[in-house]
Amino acid sequence: MKKYAIIVAGGAGVRMGGNTPKQFMLLKDKPVLYYTLKVFLEAYTDLQIILVLPVDYTDMGQEIIDAYFDKDRIKITAGGDTRFQSVKNGLGLVEGESIVFVHDGVRCLLTKDLIYRCYQLAVETGTAIPAVVSKDSIRLITEEGNTAFDRNKVMLIQTPQTFHSKIIVPAFQIDYKDKFTDEATVAESYGMKVSLIEGEENNIKITRPVDLLIAERIIDGRR
Repeated sequence: MKKYAIIVAGGAGVRMGGNTPKQFMLLKDKPVLYYTLKVFLEAYTDLQIILVLPVDYTDMGQEIIDAYFDKDRIKITAGGDTRFQSVKNGLGLVEGESIVFVHDGVRCLLTKDLIYRCYQLAVETGTAIPAVVSKDSIRLITEEGNTAFDRNKVMLIQTPQTFHSKIIVPAFQIDYKDKFTDEATVAESYGMKVSLIEGEENNIKITRPVDLLIAERIIDGRR
């Protein structure tokens, strides 16, 4: 079965400060995006990457590909105004029956083990959504104020959210709704139940300057 990884790297990185989108910021002398692409390409030799970038940064993305990777395994497409549209643009390049990973370009610390586990569950059930249990106390906002909630019943969702193409491709043909914060919510609106799988604590999303420091320590620890 074919394998695709849609790497969504369309954000502007406002919380990082500066003018460079976070996916292009340097992490140990290489762009954040480099690490994300590398782990997927090494996980499966027959996997094709679809890289979704802001239209103004496609040239920068191509420079990374030319410098480090086999350009025949990576296609670039422009992102949209929403994550939904960006993923939909990427899905437009998926051909034939396949397993499709959808991953945040700035979650650069995932492991091949997580990719393998998501693939196997998606083959078995059609979906695989990595998640970790909340370590923080949770409170729900109510009309009366707020109330405590059992944190063991709260799962923090990660990527790669992984699907059989027969599910995710038609799911993205439905009309966009504001509640679509990730691919799992789109699949559910299409009428599908999603399967959760244990994520990874180190599979963090680079959104603030301190995250780059944390990522450096994690990379050093792995070496």
